[in-house]
Amino acid sequence: MAAAGTSAPDPQPPQQWTVIERGGYRYPPGLSLNLLFYLRRRFFKPSNPILLFQHLAATYGRIAHYKLGWQHIVFINHPEFIREILVNHPQEMIKERTQRRMKILLGEGLITSEGAFHMRQRRIAAPAFHRQRIAAYADVMTERAILRRASWHAGQTIDIGAEMMQLALEVVARTLFNTDVTSDVLAINHEVNVIMDLYHYLISLPLAEAYLYAPLPGLTRFRRARTRLNAVVHRIIADHRNRARVGNTADSGDLLSMLMTSRDEEGGGLMTDDQLRDEIITIFLAGYETVANALTWTWLLLAQNPDAEARFHAELKAVLGGRTPTLDDLPQLRYTEMVFAESMRIYPPAWAMGRQSTADIALGPYRFPAGTYFFFSQYVMQRDPEYFPDPLRFDPERFTPEAKAARPRFAYFPFGGGGRQCIGESFAWMEGVLLLATIAQQWRLRLLPDQQIDVQPKITLRPKYPIHMRVEENSSF
Repeated sequence: MAAAGTSAPDPQPPQQWTVIERGGYRYPPGLSLNLLFYLRRRFFKPSNPILLFQHLAATYGRIAHYKLGWQHIVFINHPEFIREILVNHPQEMIKERTQRRMKILLGEGLITSEGAFHMRQRRIAAPAFHRQRIAAYADVMTERAILRRASWHAGQTIDIGAEMMQLALEVVARTLFNTDVTSDVLAINHEVNVIMDLYHYLISLPLAEAYLYAPLPGLTRFRRARTRLNAVVHRIIADHRNRARVGNTADSGDLLSMLMTSRDEEGGGLMTDDQLRDEIITIFLAGYETVANALTWTWLLLAQNPDAEARFHAELKAVLGGRTPTLDDLPQLRYTEMVFAESMRIYPPAWAMGRQSTADIALGPYRFPAGTYFFFSQYVMQRDPEYFPDPLRFDPERFTPEAKAARPRFAYFPFGGGGRQCIGESFAWMEGVLLLATIAQQWRLRLLPDQQIDVQPKITLRPKYPIHMRVEENSSF
């Protein structure tokens, strides 16, 4: 079979690539033994696959090949090769196995659906995420942040991760459902968390979908949580439809209403209730946990870097004085946005991505067979010293327009890229900047000493342990 598309250009400056020819294909170097033989090695722990990716990047450089059983796997740490996979070969790629298994939670939502169906769903959902549409949620975000900061008092110790989860939950409840955190929203949150806690157990089972109804304890808990989750979501959809009929208006200003009334620009029909269910859960998860984790890591990094924190507060004082930030302030809150961007560089909520090829693929001097898995990690790529010198140093100046223009596009990609780039990216940037600015107007958050800080790479990059911070008055306002 001929290789699909064109190969990626060699990186600059020129680099010599080592090629291993086998069975008519050309592979880069990598693990000499099947990965099954490496499971006891210290660099690989099933609970933290980032360690494997870091080992591959440190040992083999920009691209490495290994096998897991009979399956070819390629780890890529090269912006041009990542661009090739996400931008130049989308028709020859599907989501990799662990992401496909997210369908057991997300169904055929935007994150998991493929091909023509995905393109249709994205066209239908796009109006709900139009810039003018999401701009209407700016006041909701600042309102919720004001209420959250008002619940704190000087000298209080808080678990910043739990606080940001609660704040993000309140924002997603209001913007997605046009409601406060009701019992239904809490039920969705609980069941999603139950399923997420089981996710790594589920994806570790070979052919899990084939015996999803087996009487295993983890699968039983999953089935019960999914049944309860579906019942709540379908009840919310029915309530929205009933209110629309009673009020004679289909659009009540929230994302769910917009999804219910959106049509395919090519003349397709409305989403069914099952399709709405899948998109609701997808938006709930992507718009809640990811933002909460990004904010948590940002407060940690600001507390650890007083010079950046001081400049952050100085910008808020200069731009806002003492008033609440609005949508119109976003272009002036440049350093605040740079702080958020640098935080997502060091601790990207989406920490890795993968694709599986459906055709032979050429990358530079290499040629891989159909069925090859390609992985790349935002966590590893965005800490690469070639593109981010002294990569563990927190430096928002890396995101000036000049600095961004000097880097390859896929040296930094917290929201993915190509045709499947996160549809809610603008929403997330707006939410992150507005919540940071609103809270920081009143408080400074101080990291308590002697805490263990580590990452927990699940579906998103969570803190492994609670991060406790002390609340102090911001005397600069």
